[in-house]
Order: sequence, then C-alpha cells, then structure tokens
Amino acid sequence: MRVNTRIDRWICATLWAVLVAAPAAAADDAALLKDLTSVIALLGLPCGQVVSATPLKDNDHIATCRDGKRYRVFINAEGRVVAQRLKP
Repeated sequence: MRVNTRIDRWICATLWAVLVAAPAAAADDAALLKDLTSVIALLGLPCGQVVSATPLKDNDHIATCRDGKRYRVFINAEGRVVAQRLKP
C-alpha cells in the first residue's frame, strides 16, 4: 500500500508541475498542448493528441483532442490534477 501512495503522490506532483509550468495566456501554445496531452494520457483517458486548449483560469483549461473529445483539465481542492470529460 505504501508504494501505491508514493506513486500516487509522485504522479500528482508531476502533473501539477506540468500544469503550473504551462503558460495560461497562450491558448494554442505548442508546449501547453503537449503538456495537456501528457496529463490526459497519464490519467489513462483516451485522447491521442490535444489540438487546442482554451484557458478558463489559472491551471484550468478545456482541452480538445484530435478525435473531438473534450476534457476540462484542472487542479482540484485537494491539489490533484483532474481531467473531466465534457459532453459533446
């Protein structure tokens, strides 16, 4: 159980660092799109590649995947990175 807790903490810390490092002002910045693609993939969600991103506020984006799926990627109150699938 301790190993899973350490891995969970490491994944959360890594995902948080990726979102914090991404500039919110550049909606279609290539680095931001790549970071969001990585976050969604690490969370085990189907996407492939993020082709556009719309910032909602700091560390809160709507990511649109090449296949048309959309996710809201943000940091929740517990400090964990979350990706919620949005309805089409």
